[in-house]
Formats: sequence, C-alpha cells, structure tokens
Amino acid sequence: MNAPSNVADIDVNQLVEDNDTGGRQPGPVVARLLMGVALAWSLFQLWIASPLPYMVSNLIPVLNDTQTRAIHLAFAVFLAFMAYPASKRSPRDHVPLLDWALALVGAFAASYIFVFYRELATRPGQPTPMDVWTAVVGIVLLLEATRRVLGLPMVIVALVFLTYTFAGPYMPDLMAHKGASLDRAMTHQWLTTEGVYGVALGVSSGFIFLFVLFGSLLDKAGAGNYFIKSAFALLGHMRGGPAKAAVVSSAATGVISGSSIANVVTTGTFTIPLMKRVGYRGDQAGAVEVSSSVNGQIMPPVMGAAAFLMVEYVGIPYVDVMKHAFLPAVISYIALFYIVHLEALKANMTGLPRRGNSTASQRLVSFLMTVAGFIVLAGITYYVIGFLKSALGDAATALIGLGLMAVYVALLWVGSRQPELPLDDPNAPVFELPETGPTVKSGLHYLLSVVVLVWCLMVERLSPALSAFWATLFMIFVMLTQKPIIGFFRGDHRFGEQVKAGFQDLIDGLVTGARNMIGIGVATAAAGIIVGTVSLTGVGLVMTEVVEILSGGNLMLMLVLVAVISLILGMGLPTTANYIVVSTLMAPVIVELGAQSGLIVPLIAVHLFVFYFGLMADVTPPVGLASFAAAAIAKHDPIKTGITAFYYSMRTAILPFLFIFNTQLLLIGLDGPLHVILTMGTALIAMLVFAAATSGYFFARSRWYESIALLLVCFTLFRPGFWLDMVHPPFDELRGEAMMQSIEAAPANTGKRVWIEGMNMDGKDIRKGALIPLGAPGDAKTRLASAGLTVMPDGDTLMVVGVKFGSTAEKLGIEQSFHITSVEVPADRPAKEWLFLPAFAVLGLIVFLQRRRAKTAAPVKR
Repeated sequence: MNAPSNVADIDVNQLVEDNDTGGRQPGPVVARLLMGVALAWSLFQLWIASPLPYMVSNLIPVLNDTQTRAIHLAFAVFLAFMAYPASKRSPRDHVPLLDWALALVGAFAASYIFVFYRELATRPGQPTPMDVWTAVVGIVLLLEATRRVLGLPMVIVALVFLTYTFAGPYMPDLMAHKGASLDRAMTHQWLTTEGVYGVALGVSSGFIFLFVLFGSLLDKAGAGNYFIKSAFALLGHMRGGPAKAAVVSSAATGVISGSSIANVVTTGTFTIPLMKRVGYRGDQAGAVEVSSSVNGQIMPPVMGAAAFLMVEYVGIPYVDVMKHAFLPAVISYIALFYIVHLEALKANMTGLPRRGNSTASQRLVSFLMTVAGFIVLAGITYYVIGFLKSALGDAATALIGLGLMAVYVALLWVGSRQPELPLDDPNAPVFELPETGPTVKSGLHYLLSVVVLVWCLMVERLSPALSAFWATLFMIFVMLTQKPIIGFFRGDHRFGEQVKAGFQDLIDGLVTGARNMIGIGVATAAAGIIVGTVSLTGVGLVMTEVVEILSGGNLMLMLVLVAVISLILGMGLPTTANYIVVSTLMAPVIVELGAQSGLIVPLIAVHLFVFYFGLMADVTPPVGLASFAAAAIAKHDPIKTGITAFYYSMRTAILPFLFIFNTQLLLIGLDGPLHVILTMGTALIAMLVFAAATSGYFFARSRWYESIALLLVCFTLFRPGFWLDMVHPPFDELRGEAMMQSIEAAPANTGKRVWIEGMNMDGKDIRKGALIPLGAPGDAKTRLASAGLTVMPDGDTLMVVGVKFGSTAEKLGIEQSFHITSVEVPADRPAKEWLFLPAFAVLGLIVFLQRRRAKTAAPVKR
C-alpha cells in the first residue's frame, strides 16, 4: 500500500493489516469464509510438504511443482481481492460484488495451468485463443492484486518490463530487440515456468510459506512476547537499555519474521516509548527500531525469505547460504548495539530500574553459568543422539522423539514455576524491568521448536522444506499441549478450556500465517514477469552495457552505480520481490563487468551485495514504510526518522563493498579454526570502530583527525590486502604446461581462478576472469569437464570446444571458441594479516588519547 502522508493519522496496527494481512473486516459469514480459505491454504501447504502424499499416491495423485505453484497462486490472488480493498475509499465492512468477481476470475486464471495441465502438455508452444486470453486476464488481475497488496511500485516495474517486451523494435539501438507477439509473450509468461510460474513462485510455494507459517505459530504461541521481555530483562538496566533491548528483541523476532513492518510494530510499540523515556529523541528511537527490524531481513535462517530464493538462484545448499550470510548479519547487529550505546554515552543516559537487588558480579556469574550450561547440554545432546543413531539405526528415531517430549515437559514444568508474562504498558508512569531469571525460564520451551528446525537443517541436512515441516509440526504440538500441561503443573485443572484455547490459538496461527503469505505470493508471481521478460528479450545484457558505459570501465564506479540502482529498484518492494528484481537485473552486471576488471568472486557474494542495497530501500525516505510505522509510534516526523535510520544503517551499506573484495567475511577461503576466529574477531572490531568513527564518539568526543584515523583502521581491518596489493600483486599467472599442472594439482572440489579470452557471439572481444569449480582429482580436461567445459590444447592455451547447457561454465558466460589463457595462483608474499598490527597500534593510540581526555573532561550533554 502507499505510504501515508500524515504520521499523526496513522494507526500502526491498521498499517500492519493493510500491508501484511489485508485491512478489510467483513461480516461474520464472509469472515468465516476467508478464515476457511486461509486455513485450507495452510493445510494444503503442510500436505504437499509432508511425506503423506507419497504414502497415499495410489489414492491421491502426487502434484508436481508446476501444479502446486498454480494452486498456491490461486489462493493468494483470491485472498488478495477478498482481503484488500481496492482503495482507501472502498468499503472495509463488506466485500463488493466486483471484488467477488475479480477474486473468482483471478483464482481461475491462476489455476488454469493446473486445471488444464494435461491439455496444455499436449500442445506446447501452440496456444489456443482461450489460453492467450486467460493469460492476458490473469496478468491484468495479478497486477491489480499486486497493486492492492504492495502498492504501485511493483506494478510500475512489471508494466515497464511488459512494455519493453512489445516495444523492442521501437527502442534506441542500445536497448532494441525484435519484440514478441501477444501469443508468444503470454505463453512465455503464463503457460510455462519461465515467467509467473517460475523459480520465484516455486520457492514461495515450496519453502517460504512453511517458514512464514512456522514464525506465525511461534508468535501466536507467545514466543514474540517472550523474546521482547527476555531482552528487556537482560539489557534494560544498561545505559540506553531500551534501545539495546530493541536491537536484541528485533533480532530474535526478525529470525522468524518475513516482514520488517510487522517487526517494527511488534517490538516497537513496546520499545520506542521506553527509549524516549530514557532520553532518546523521537527520530532516534524510531530509527533504532527501524534499523533493527530491517536488519532482521539479513539475519539467517529466514532472511526475509530471500535465503530460499538464493538457494535456487545461486545454486548452493541452504546451509551454505546461512553460513555465508551469518557473519555480516551478526557484526551489523552488534555494531547497531554499539551505536545506541555511544548515543547513550553522549547524552549521559541511564537505564530502567530493576526489581531485584543482585550485584553486577552475581548477574555475570549467573549469566555465564547459564551459557555454559546450554553449551554443555548442546554437546551432550549432539553426541548422545549421534551414538543412538549409530547403535540403533532407524529405531533411534522413536527414542529421540521420546527424549524430545521429555525435555519439552521438563521445560514446561520449569516455566510453570514462574509467573506468567503479562503485556506491560510501556507508557505507564512507573515501569520496572521484569526479573531476569523468572522471565528467561518462563518460555524456554519455545526455543525447542527453533532447535528442531536448526537440527534438521544443520545436523540431519534435510531440505529446508522438510525441516520447516517437522519444526512446524512440533510447533503445532506445542500449541495444543502447552496450556493444559502448564495448567496441570500449576494445579489448574480446566483442561477442556485450556485445550480449546490452544486449538483456537492454532487456528489463528494457521490463518494468520496464510494471510501473511498473500503479499509474498503475489510479489513472487509479479516478479516472475520481470524474470520472464529478461529470459524472453535479453534485457539483462542491456543493463550490463548501460552500466559499463556509465562507469567507463571503472570498477568502483560500477559497484556504486549497481548499489544505487539496486536501492532505487528496491523502493516500495517487499523483501522477496526486492531480491528477485535486483538479483535478476543487477547481479549479472557485477559478474560480467567485474570479471572483465579482474574482480573474480563467488556468486553468493554478488547476490548478497545487491540484496543488501535493495533492502536499504526499506529504510530510505520517501518510500520506506518501516520508517513510517516507527514514526507513528514515536509520534515524530517520518522523513527525519527515515534519514536517521539511514544514518544508523550506514554500517550495513559499507559491508557489501567490503565482502565483495574480501570474501573471507563470508567465511569463504578460511584455513582452519584459528583463521575463522581471527577473521570474525577483526571484522567485529572493525565494525565497532566504524560505528565510533561515524558517531564522532569513542571513549570521548572524537577530534576530526581521530575520526579519519578510525576509518582508516576500520578499512585496514576489513580489507588488509588493499595496502599489500600496492606493493605486490596477490596472484601470479601461470601459462602453458604450468597452467595444466596447476589445474591437476588443485585440491578436490575447489575453484581455480582463470583468465579467458575470445570473441563472443556479438562479435565483441572479451577478456575476463572466472572462478571455475573443479571436481574430483584427475587430468586438466577431466576436471574442467566437471564445470561443463570441453577443452583441447591450442599452443600455450586451452581452447573451449564445447559448453554444457545449464552448467556453471555457461552461467559464467563462457562460450565455445574462447581460450583459457592462464590460471592465477596465490603469490608468495607475506600474509596480509600482518597489516593488522599497525592498525591495532593506531587504534591503541587513539584509545589512550581519548581515555586520558575523558578523565579530565566533564560529561557530554545535549
């Protein structure tokens, strides 16, 4: 929906409904119908994710991916027209007849590929008039549903690309193409898996729905309130405590949330008033919440549902996506935590009062004992389960299940000994922090479902869909049983009422999960139009040429242009659509132009680069809805809140430029645990130093030259190789026989940096680098064949005589008749990490100067 213009008029809860679940509240009969349809959608998604369809395949046919995508979109389009009014003036208390008609026709058009699947399979590429007009109506209604749910930005982008499909012959030479007929365009977009029903909608149907449903059930069970209260109990007493609690609670809820706006409202209604109470300005309080919530979209495991799209687009396992995204997300959150600490120091703020009287040392010992207990328990669990699986085989599953139930009941018993967690009023005249021990102990059983999810993903290595299914199934069990069991332990034997309340919470969670998916469903479908246009017209190559012309071949200018374009493309788009658009259009630009400039990086680094800048649009005025929601709660100017949030988010904006040049920040190319610890430690220190430099305050208010020195220290810690590269290049080139030997000697399943030259199909001379993955040990030809290349010696080079369709080599833009001229191997030079020493020396000097100044200076006040 469009951002409201007057912040004073915003009802934040209505804003969430308008943007995430639909703002219409019809009469009881229609409301029950919508609830039934949403419930049916959730149950359908659980059914196709479970092993059950394969067990009863002789009774009910198993649906293929295309069919499930069609049903998924039909649910989304139907609910979009029923739940979202056409405009602000449209009735909200009933569904107009026109919307009924649009919902039914839209659902039919969306399910057309399912209903007539057999007929369409018999005539591929030969659409009937019925096929074409159904596609036309379907795309029109999909764009109208998208406008209602997401607002105009996504629709405008899709319409621009549709227009480009037909207007190709009339475009300037740089952008011209032969165009497409209506039959061809509609077939491509609506009747194949190249457009609307492509990878993006498949990921929405196969992965995203289950994770959003899991998060919804976790929230309805009470985990959201538990995360917020626990963060306040642990951190609220510190300087600027509410802001620090906002960062941590938003990180916790962001892990299970796919919406930055919902995250802002869920935690912000509680945290923002308390931040203002301890001394933060309204724009600062709102900005901290916005930055925290938007950062939730880069935090594994869900990453605003983009993680699952990256699996398909980058072609690496889900576990690897989480691993690569982990360090940047964590250091970004810790830096925001440090920023609010510095703001509290500058304003001489205090924390909120505690209820208990324990000393700092007692609290520290208690915290360390709790953490140590969890680590020991995790280690015991891992090795005991591993032993049971090796000793008992398949029979171990039942025993592990019984153990899980025993732990669940034990944690409920612990929680039942604690007082219930009420929803406190942050605007109350006297607000005391909840006690830490009882608060944390009251909801430990919520963490079990997260443990089940992570265990299935990381240890059992199940698919994301199956992992989310088992975690959701366990969450359903929790919702049905937690209230009766806690009641039993507390001596409250109203089992009937408690079971009924748990069942009602479950239904609400299933319905809310489905309604939260309406926006993601239509967004991924509408983004499919853009993807379809790229594959139909080749507009991606046009974007590469435009950026190449504007950047003049300068690598840094190219990256800045891609960042700005990604930011513009991301404005007004939800996280999933945002990622699809920027990765489809801008990621190939970095891959191609970067390779020509010698920037050879793994594809995941490129996709994270464009994803981070696309997400910055959630913060940036004038479109950032998350800033509007936070400003409404803070009762402050939304534009100023957005600008402050962008300032706080600068640490997120510099990260992509750093990990694109230093992929060790993505935990790539590290040698052993010590190297991992060194990389993570220096990255964390560097980000904290950056926060201090941009805040103008470290141990005291910084002098201008100290801020510049801190920025240089930050840059050196993040990218130590920059200075060393000026003295000695990082790689040596090998040619001829030495090149062949280097490829043969490379370790199994690693990559090799190679330089490629040749003339492409457009007659353009190409020289670029590429990171070629090598398979099992063997001769050079065999190892290159694992990447899809067939080569033959040609003097000192290897000539490419064949490129396998769909292979890594094809994705890297390698064509037949290209020549592999050389390979790069690490140069024999001192380790770049030696440059950490002068950086730490400068940092130590600044710390010494500021600490000495702070002892003599009066407290800084605003």
